[in-house]
Amino acid sequence: MKLGWGWKIGILYVGFMGLIVTLVVASNKQHFDLVSKDYYEQEVAYQKVIDDSKNQSSLSQAIDVHANATSVIIEFPDEFKDKILSGDVKFYSPVNSDWDGNFKIMPENNKLSIPRSELHNTKYTVKIHCTVNSKSYYQETEITLH
Repeated sequence: MKLGWGWKIGILYVGFMGLIVTLVVASNKQHFDLVSKDYYEQEVAYQKVIDDSKNQSSLSQAIDVHANATSVIIEFPDEFKDKILSGDVKFYSPVNSDWDGNFKIMPENNKLSIPRSELHNTKYTVKIHCTVNSKSYYQETEITLH
């Protein structure tokens, strides 16, 4: 049986429509997490993050974030030694918001140790916000846990 050019165009058109419908259905099944639930409020207060980042850049060294087999270790600069340090560390996972972590800063010997059991093996953006002697500091660091 020989098909005319009209039938061939019709089959091509139906196939294209089927592909588009398949892509629309597949895209609706995707799960997207927003960075945070209170995005607008955080955006309005972002100038404080900029100011705190400038304070961070004035330190002699950056806050060091590294991992070993059992924990993620955050080492603070020597300027923070023997001073009252407060704040929090947020682990943001772009993969899944359920994997995010939030920890209070309670350093021992100018270091904060976070057990790896409380985190997943993925890429994190570590957001450190701390206050020393009423001066605030902010740093973001990327870390990948294997």
